[in-house]
Amino acid sequence: MLGSTHGTLTTDFRARVEACGETPRTAVHSSAAPSADDAVALDVSGRPLHADVPDLDRFFRPESVAVVGASDTEGRPNTGITRQLIAWAERVGARIHPVHPTRESVFGLPCAPTVAALPEQVDLAVLLVADPLPVIEELAETKVRFAVAFASGFAETGDAGAAAQARLSAAVARSGLRLLGPNTNLNAFEEFRDDLDGPAIALITQSGHQGRPVYTLQELGIRLSHWAPTGNEADLETSDFISYFAERPEVGAIACYVEGLKDGRSFLLAADRAARNGVPVVAVKVGRTETGARMAASHTGKLTGADTVVDAAMRQFGVIRVDGLDELQDTAALLARARKPKADGVVVYSISGGTGAHFSDLATEAGLRLPTLPQAKQDELHQWIPAYLNVANPVDNGGHPVGDWRGRKIIDAILADPSVGVLICPITGPFPPMSDRLAQDLVDAAEASDKLICVIWGSPVGTEDAYRRVLLGSSRVATFRTFGNCITAVRAYLGHHRFTAGYRSPFQDAPRTPSPSYRKAQALMRPGQQLSEHAAKQLLRAYGIRVPREQLVTSAAAAVRAAGLVGYPVVMKASGPQLGHKTELGLVKIGLTSASQIRDAYRELTDTARYENVPLDGILVCQMVERGVEMVVGVTQDDLFGPTVTVGLGGVLVEVLNDAAVRVPPFGEDQARAMLGELRGRALLEGVRGAPPADVDALVEVILRIQRMALELGDELSELDINPLMVLPRGQGAVALDALAICR
Repeated sequence: MLGSTHGTLTTDFRARVEACGETPRTAVHSSAAPSADDAVALDVSGRPLHADVPDLDRFFRPESVAVVGASDTEGRPNTGITRQLIAWAERVGARIHPVHPTRESVFGLPCAPTVAALPEQVDLAVLLVADPLPVIEELAETKVRFAVAFASGFAETGDAGAAAQARLSAAVARSGLRLLGPNTNLNAFEEFRDDLDGPAIALITQSGHQGRPVYTLQELGIRLSHWAPTGNEADLETSDFISYFAERPEVGAIACYVEGLKDGRSFLLAADRAARNGVPVVAVKVGRTETGARMAASHTGKLTGADTVVDAAMRQFGVIRVDGLDELQDTAALLARARKPKADGVVVYSISGGTGAHFSDLATEAGLRLPTLPQAKQDELHQWIPAYLNVANPVDNGGHPVGDWRGRKIIDAILADPSVGVLICPITGPFPPMSDRLAQDLVDAAEASDKLICVIWGSPVGTEDAYRRVLLGSSRVATFRTFGNCITAVRAYLGHHRFTAGYRSPFQDAPRTPSPSYRKAQALMRPGQQLSEHAAKQLLRAYGIRVPREQLVTSAAAAVRAAGLVGYPVVMKASGPQLGHKTELGLVKIGLTSASQIRDAYRELTDTARYENVPLDGILVCQMVERGVEMVVGVTQDDLFGPTVTVGLGGVLVEVLNDAAVRVPPFGEDQARAMLGELRGRALLEGVRGAPPADVDALVEVILRIQRMALELGDELSELDINPLMVLPRGQGAVALDALAICR
């Protein structure tokens, strides 16, 4: 992880950042009133298009603090908390006021019986009481801006606790103050080192203990600026703190431990704000497995969300999801401190061919680009490295050159190549004096270069001088203890800057007024019902999505006439509002080429429907479309994020392979194409075994039209499934062969 030089905190952040070669972010202070556009901008479904940034300055730096339930009786939990709050208030320059109905003083400070009896209005009230609800109602009258509730026994305990939390949330909403908690802790009032400079990590956790590894990064020279322990989030939530931290000029990265999201839309708006400001958000999100999801719900009392949707939404808005707290530490530290990359090429430099080959395999498998160095560069390196060693990338120096003047020459020559943005040097074990000289050369080169140098110190001891003093003492070298964490962090670093460089907020272009298609679609909706295939296809037509030529008929004679108009061969299918999987019931006939086959098929389909007791609105006679790639495109409602759009391989493959990608509207063409890139079966769209390439542009257009439908119909549409969507050869479009729609 990145170290830091220890010195006095520089107050001019702009000067510090410019000295590091960065362009500072413009600070948009949270105390500023939102613009009129920010205040009223809503999308077509009435949802906000901008994150509301709470003014949390007075929460983290209050001028006056009331401690309700303060105590100085030894052995009581409130006594230890009161003592810590007094020390914290002294550090941040706040006046502290103990509040207790039966005490005249606490730790020598005068004690008031109520907050209303205090000699001044307070910014922050810390509630050390079992039931914060009555106090919240009192605070509303005294115009307190913020409160913290430590009490537990709310939504994390079950239905009764959830009801109590709902009452607390309602009281907070009426009061006008902002509440942290309940079921939170003292992490917001920790002591942060003030002798570290450089961009800082802001920390958000729903479980305080899980933030400890990031907090202790300070002991390795990494600056921490804030810690928000959100607890049950009856009011203030993770999204509020992401939005606030994304506007703070001292914050270089936001590290989060998230058990459950309170509101998916708020989270996306906050992530969007961070992406627009170029602030990386790194998150551990509990709930990848069913067991993890249950534990998270019992701990914080919130929905965990379908993990595939959560994962896709985070990726869509640039949130970097990691699995372990060690990865959270290392990735956040690197992203907070490292300069923007000059190139995305990674060179692996080692004193052992085996080490270099091993690391290169892992890095390449993870998607890092290891360019082959030009022959001229290889010839230059062979001035100092024996000719029999490989220097194409990875670069193997054989060991001896690192012990003398040649070591620095090699490092500088690698960094000078324009294709190289990151140099990674795994030092698998200490072997002084060579390892000491190598570490110092890497640090010196990093100070002189604008490119990132990463070192993996493989010794399990970690007390070596080259590690503790040289590597961790550098603010320019990123030092890791494992190959995996280094690769995860570097991949996130390159990916973040690639993402933000081309980022355009999808909310900027989100539709704000209904389209003519919406008015047509609304007339087709049947609340609480599943539409027949025929009606579902009319819904698709309303949004300009192509369906086969077809006619709905109610007699065999009409079916024969329809087949003549549609054109042989045809497909015949039963159509009714309760029909889902028609093939399994024998309610589909394909490849019909004559009038007699049509009459026979009509009779069989209607007889089968009667036998299965399935009501029909008729029989569809459809154009038969054979040549193409079968895909599925659909809409589902997620408990956290609302409507989501899914695309994947269709037909029977959708259930066999489960190969699908998800996005949360709104999104643009770039994300629609990215969805296709995530599919394991994407090669089918490119054409395999002699098949022509599919019309990917038409498929993308269908995805975007389905997204528009999802946005406009909102929760009126419970589910939509186009399967299969036949994507024809390039230039010929895409046709929805079957569709299912369920209205709410």
